[in-house]
Amino acid sequence: MKKVGVLFDLDGVLIDSEGLYTEFWEDIEQIYPTGVENFALVIKGNALFKILDTYFPKNIHQNIIDKVHEFEHNIKYPIYDGVMDFLKSLKEQGIPAAIVTSSDDVKMNALYAEYPFFRQYFDVVITGSDVSESKPHPQGYLMAAERIGCDPKDCYVFEDSLQGLDAGMVAGATVIGLTTSNSREKLINKAHALIDSFAGFSIDKMLAVTK
Repeated sequence: MKKVGVLFDLDGVLIDSEGLYTEFWEDIEQIYPTGVENFALVIKGNALFKILDTYFPKNIHQNIIDKVHEFEHNIKYPIYDGVMDFLKSLKEQGIPAAIVTSSDDVKMNALYAEYPFFRQYFDVVITGSDVSESKPHPQGYLMAAERIGCDPKDCYVFEDSLQGLDAGMVAGATVIGLTTSNSREKLINKAHALIDSFAGFSIDKMLAVTK
C-alpha cells in the first residue's frame, strides 16, 4: 500500500490569521506605498523575503521586518474549528504530516509559545527560512514530501491562497482548497476539491478526493 502524507499551509488553513495579516499589510502599504492595487491580497501566500525584494527598496527592509516581528509577537493565533480533531486522527493512524508555510522562525516560535502541544502533530515544518523559492514555486511542498518519506503524488495538500494552490498542483499532489481567504467561486478549478473548514472533515473524506 502506498504511503500517504498530508501537507498543510498554516495561515488561513490551520490558524485563523489571514484577516489580521491583511490589515497589517494594508497599514504597511499606507506607510510605504507600493502603488499595487489590492496589495495585501496580491501578496498572500508569498514569503516575506519575496515580498520585500519585489515591492520595497532595500533601505526600508529592516524597518518592515521589525514591524512584522512586533506584530507577530503580539497577535493571537486562533486554531480553526475541526483542525485539532483532524490532526489527532492523522497521528492515530500513523499518517505523516507537515507544515509548509512562508512564515519565518520568529512567527513559528510565537505560535509554539501560544500552543506548546501544536508542534507534536507534525513530522516536518518547512518555513520561509528553509526555501529559496516562494510559492507558487513547489519547492516547499517537494521538500516536505521528501522529508516525510512520501512521493509528492501520494500527498494531500491543504491550501487557501491562489499561490499556494498553484504550488501544490505543480508539485503533483492532490490539492484541497479551503474557502477561508477566497470565495468558492474564485477557487473553482484551482484545486481537486474545496472545503469550507475542517469541522466534520475526516481522513476518509480526504482519501476520497481524486485528481
